[in-house]
Amino acid sequence: MNPYSGIEWPKVRPGRRVVGMSAVLLPFALDGSIDWQGFASLVRRTVQAGLKPAVNMDTGFGPFLDALDKTRALEITCEISGKGGFVAGAVVPDKPGDAFNPQAYDEAMNTIVKHGGVPVVMQSFGLTALPDNEIIQAYQYLASSVPALYGFELGQQFAPFGRIYSLDVYKGLMAIPNCLGAKHSSLDRVQEWQRLELRDALRPDFLVLTGNDLAIDMVMYGSDYLLGLSAFAPEHFALRDRWWAEQDPGFFALNDLLQYLGAFAFRHPVPAYKHSAAQFLKMRGRISCSNTHPRSAGRPESDLQVLELISETLNESFPLEMP
Repeated sequence: MNPYSGIEWPKVRPGRRVVGMSAVLLPFALDGSIDWQGFASLVRRTVQAGLKPAVNMDTGFGPFLDALDKTRALEITCEISGKGGFVAGAVVPDKPGDAFNPQAYDEAMNTIVKHGGVPVVMQSFGLTALPDNEIIQAYQYLASSVPALYGFELGQQFAPFGRIYSLDVYKGLMAIPNCLGAKHSSLDRVQEWQRLELRDALRPDFLVLTGNDLAIDMVMYGSDYLLGLSAFAPEHFALRDRWWAEQDPGFFALNDLLQYLGAFAFRHPVPAYKHSAAQFLKMRGRISCSNTHPRSAGRPESDLQVLELISETLNESFPLEMP
């Protein structure tokens, strides 16, 4: 039985200007220390490409970092991004059974705001264990303490505390005036299409930020994005976005190649995509080492052959002027 039967076909929206937010990988050195110089370089390339950097997200190992390292990432990003601004994950580490901790979220969010960023409310066991009505109340409370924020719903293939909210909760998020949008990472087109339909009907300015690294063409249907995949090649994502706005058919060939990269890098186990990113960025001369956080899943060295083929095709078929 086809699970998609009866689903109304969404409309394609050519010529739309895409809002691109790109997670930034936090690279590590051979000795296991954080490569802050490499991180700054990746943030700079993201900004120069015209994308808004997203730091201390899952791609930046935000759930694994201590407060000092998260703050340093904010300081570096603030200095580089300037008036263009950035977003950052407001992380509250907890464990199954812990209660929702609004004070810890307040502290994390206000640290981000202090450094010029807009917080993305990362999920936690305490937050996602709440019933629907209390989740809405939690976001209302959090929104009352900062000028603006973004929501975030995450499938459990990414993290054990993840939860995809009901459409009633999503409506509740859209009803919060200073909740500017929400990242949606179910990897399910239909659920994202449903959110786009709600957005169009109830609040057209609300950003549905796709986190579907297996369907990056969701921008064709009205989604914007906050992706981990764009960390691999922010300049090429920016080029793809520009071609969509200009209705240049080159969009499709470039999108297909980037999607091939996404399908390979985000295969099971999904969290290992961060090692794929480090392998790819090292191969392209963006960072000096492909090491990642010791608690992060890894990929085999044999992946390098596929990544090298994709990198060479990007360079040959879609050359860029940026160094």
